Amino acid sequence: MPNDWWREAVIYQVYPRSFADSDGDGMGDLPGITGRLPHLKQLGIDAVWLSPFYPSPQHDAGYDVADYRSVDPRFGDLGDADKLISEAHHLGLKFIVDLVPNHTSSEHVWFQAALAAAPGSPERERYIFRDGRGDQPPNSWTSMFGGSAWERVPDGQWYLHLFDVSQPDLNWGNPEVRAEFLDILRFWLDRGVDGFRVDVAHGLIKEETLAEWTQPSAILGGLDPVGPRPPMWDQDGVHEVYRDWRAVLDEYQPARILVAEAWVAPADRLARYVRPDEMHQAFNFEYLEAAWRAADLRRVITSTMAANDSVGAPTTWVLSNHDVVRHATRLGYPVGSGRTNGIGAADPQPDTALGLRRARAATLQMLALPGSAYLYQGEELGLPEHTTMPDDAREDPTWKRSGHTERGRDGCRVPIPWEADAPSYGFGPADASWLPQPATWAEYALDRQAGVPGSTWELYRRALAIRTEHQLGHGSLTWQETSSDALAFRNGDVLVMTNFGQSAVALPAGARVLLTSEPLDADGRLPADVTVWAVV
Repeated sequence: MPNDWWREAVIYQVYPRSFADSDGDGMGDLPGITGRLPHLKQLGIDAVWLSPFYPSPQHDAGYDVADYRSVDPRFGDLGDADKLISEAHHLGLKFIVDLVPNHTSSEHVWFQAALAAAPGSPERERYIFRDGRGDQPPNSWTSMFGGSAWERVPDGQWYLHLFDVSQPDLNWGNPEVRAEFLDILRFWLDRGVDGFRVDVAHGLIKEETLAEWTQPSAILGGLDPVGPRPPMWDQDGVHEVYRDWRAVLDEYQPARILVAEAWVAPADRLARYVRPDEMHQAFNFEYLEAAWRAADLRRVITSTMAANDSVGAPTTWVLSNHDVVRHATRLGYPVGSGRTNGIGAADPQPDTALGLRRARAATLQMLALPGSAYLYQGEELGLPEHTTMPDDAREDPTWKRSGHTERGRDGCRVPIPWEADAPSYGFGPADASWLPQPATWAEYALDRQAGVPGSTWELYRRALAIRTEHQLGHGSLTWQETSSDALAFRNGDVLVMTNFGQSAVALPAGARVLLTSEPLDADGRLPADVTVWAVV
């Protein structure tokens, strides 16, 4: 694999709780993941990104880290992590781990020491403690999970938590915090990881005075591209942190990478995170959130590629992850519907067949774009959101902190199905599953799709093979003019066309079809909500 592998890599996100359970306790684990790596090799991906597996009280599914240098016993131990990294490398897969630097768990030894220390102490300076305004918090900032972003401690001070109350924000103006994370980077690099996906990468530095901000926080929403920048997001000082991190990664060969989870707009602000001396990739959330319309997608693809090209970085495409409604469900709603934060049984339900049809078309479009692409576990099976999950089964802190108005992210985190007729659909050896699996999971199971022409699994597998064969990740994009309801571009010798209209669209004369997300019609035309790859 070339040293600039990350510029075109297809990277598969594994959510450890929900990928594979080796011991039947209902919780996925590292040995389970190791046992399923051949599936990913057969699929044709280049790298694996593992969501947090560190010791944690699991108030936010592991994004509340209590120890950055170990493994939560629920998932295994450091020996299991070493075996997983080694087996991935044996199979030719790169291995990326999640890093959560904006906040720790409230059970982290540093925060426990801060609670035991006095105001103004070195222990408290590792976090953001402030005096209040009488009985009121220091300012009106709100948590991304609902409610105030401040929590009062017994001596009267308040600490900042932009997420759950169990996730106190670190003070990145403190040299001790910066030194600690440089050491954490080296700990995992020395164990062989190939990079880090950086959680809330745009949030580490806060405006120094903690200026008042009364606008509501949207759950993981992008920043307003034209309005004032909130004092807690995308502050210029964050780039100094990533330049220091990049210097550490550049000490290692072959190349190790940094990936920004940064909900930042406009595109040129996001591109600042992937300048040559900072990160290697930044998720293109503007693309993820774009409406299913030709004009919208063309605008986003054009603007984001131009912004990244200006700093010499690849564009990094994504349609689903552990924080958003799966795109097979999202695209089953009327075009232009706002992105929801969770769906319940009493909510309007998607058109499941239409959602999967559009999702397959969207995936073929994404995988043909130059740059790197991310897949979220289960999307290769066409998995939808679990939209009828009982509310009493929900674990996302958003559900409680929002006063039961936002159902949160559990619907996209349900353990995935491997075998239609096995306990827990093959997720583990027993029926146990930390979140309930819907009865429809049987029809999506891998053993119902492998080797079946036209299945979503086979579509992904074939698409990834063609992507490699035609070097689409290293290619370049040239727009092709077509009808207003279609979007077409060339990448090298491959023509990519998606039909967003209701009427079938004719292909260019002499087109040799490589792959379609759904069959062409009887006259060889491209039906509605279908993408084709062809050589002309």
